[in-house]
Amino acid sequence: MYFTDRGIEELAERRGEEEVSLLWLSERLREFVDLNPEFETPVERLATWLARLDDEDD
Repeated sequence: MYFTDRGIEELAERRGEEEVSLLWLSERLREFVDLNPEFETPVERLATWLARLDDEDD
């Protein structure tokens, strides 16, 4: 188990029944990076990965 799995599990447990829009998620990611600029690159990579999930070329 990776250390990040704990955070993912907590997210699923606390908010697993909620529905959110991608706009809402984008705004939360921007807020997070504003508060934690050292995580800009990993957040950008995650956002790009999520945006391109359906691309067959990647």
